[in-house]
Formats: sequence, structure tokens, C-alpha cells
Amino acid sequence: MDIVGKRRIFLSISLVLVILSAAVLVTPGLNLGIDFTSGSTVTFRFEGGDPGTVRVKAALDRADHPEAIVQATGDNQYFIRTDDLGNTGLDAITDEVALMVEAPATVLDTSTVGASVAEDTVRNAVVAVIVAAVFVMLYIMYAFRTVPSSYKYAIAAIIALGHDVLIVLGVFTVLGMVINAEVNAIFIVGILTVIGYSVNDTIVIFDRIRENVTLAPAREFRSTVNLSINESITRSLGTSLTTMTVITAMLLFGGASLRDFLIVLLAGVIVGTYSSIFIAAQVLVLWEHRALLPWRRTAVSS
Repeated sequence: MDIVGKRRIFLSISLVLVILSAAVLVTPGLNLGIDFTSGSTVTFRFEGGDPGTVRVKAALDRADHPEAIVQATGDNQYFIRTDDLGNTGLDAITDEVALMVEAPATVLDTSTVGASVAEDTVRNAVVAVIVAAVFVMLYIMYAFRTVPSSYKYAIAAIIALGHDVLIVLGVFTVLGMVINAEVNAIFIVGILTVIGYSVNDTIVIFDRIRENVTLAPAREFRSTVNLSINESITRSLGTSLTTMTVITAMLLFGGASLRDFLIVLLAGVIVGTYSSIFIAAQVLVLWEHRALLPWRRTAVSS
């Protein structure tokens, strides 16, 4: 299978996805949770039946919280996000909710994050992603130090990594509009997990390229990369499909609390597998032949 010969198609698809992801990130942007914006969340369970989102929202309006966001989570449960409730805000909401015919309502969970804590979370999240990317680059440069210009492998992996993270963020932005998926602290854990998975898959293919370059140094680099991808693709797809099966099962039966985290993992595995096979290795080929754009004609036949 001549995967390298079709690199223009794969890179063009990725370019379109990256542009669309960047566009939705600019507007409307990610649906940030209270970990990043500050505020309070409350989860109610109604013992007497399901009141409906409209009636729960009306109760919050009467409690002087018209800005509150209400989300039904099933089993007569409702997740509410609002401004910082302070010391008495929750009591006012509970009193209004208690007037509904579906009472009694049980508070299952409540949490509050202040503005200073939210600022620290944002800063720490950015630092964590940057540090992870730097260590990934240094590790690859060290691991491939016996290969000429090992920095090319490191930069190609970082390009694929940025591609994965940006597309996952774009997907999550769309899901924020469709199913109210929130970016919270656990989301950052998911992104860091995606980074690790993506790099691991990329290194498997890069390592195969290194072995084939050593075995046949006179072979054209383009042919070596294509051979390495074909030798690794079955293993990569098998590992990814197994991982996706487990994540999907947890997503279906694991409950609402893990939903957003599992969505990040699932999107990351799919995009990470794609980039490892069709992006990272192709960047090496383009670099080898000094082709900066996937549609630019080069001296290499495709």
C-alpha cells in the first residue's frame, strides 16, 4: 500500500480539520467549567419524579440566579452551574426547589471554585501541556540520537502532537454546544493522556523507520518510510481498536461523571492513531525532500 504516495490527501484533510478546529475555538470557544471560570455547581436528585429542565430553571430564577445553566443527567438528576453561591446561596436555591411538587429533592454534590483558584488552574494547565511537549521533544531527540538529524523526528512528533490536541479541542468545542461538555480539571488529565498515547504510537512507527534505515541505508527514504508504515499499521490499528472498545464501553456504562474525560480519550485515540500513521511520518518525507506544502510539486514522484 503506497501510503506515502497519498500524503497530499491525508495532509490536506488534516489541514482542513485544523482550520475548522481553530475557527470554532475562536468562536464560540470552549465551554469552560468552574475550574477555569470560578463559580459553583450543584447536583439535585428529585425523589418524586422528573420536573423537567424548564421548571428547574424557573426555580433558580426565583432564587435570583438567572445566569444558572441547568443540565439533565438522567435518573431524575439535574446538574446546575451558576455563579459563586457563597454562604447562603445554596440555601436559597434549595428552598425554591423544595416548593416543587417533585420534592423532596436531594443534593447529591456541590462544589465551589473561587476566582484565584480558577486562575491558578488555567496557568497550571498551560504549563503542564508545554512541559509535556518539551519533554517529549527531548526524549525523542535522545532516543533517536543514532539517526542523522534526530531533531527532525522530534519536531515531526511535536507537529503531530499539536495537530492532535487542536483537533480534540475543536471536537470538544462542538460537543460543548451539542451536549454541554465542559472543560474542567479532569479534561487536562485527558489531554495529557492523549499526548502520551499519541507520542507512543508515533514512536513505534519512527522506531521502525530507524531500523529500516539501518538495514538498507541506500534505499530511498520515501520507500523506507512507506515500508515502515505498512509494517507497523496492523499493530497500531489493533492497539487503537482495543483501546477504543474499552473506552466506548466505559462511556456507555460508566456514568455521567466520567463522560467528558472518556470523550477526550476516545477522540484523542482516534486522532492520535491517524496522525501517527498519516501525519508524523509524512512530515519526515516532506522534510527530507524539502517540500513545505502537501500540494507543492517536488522532485519525488508520488
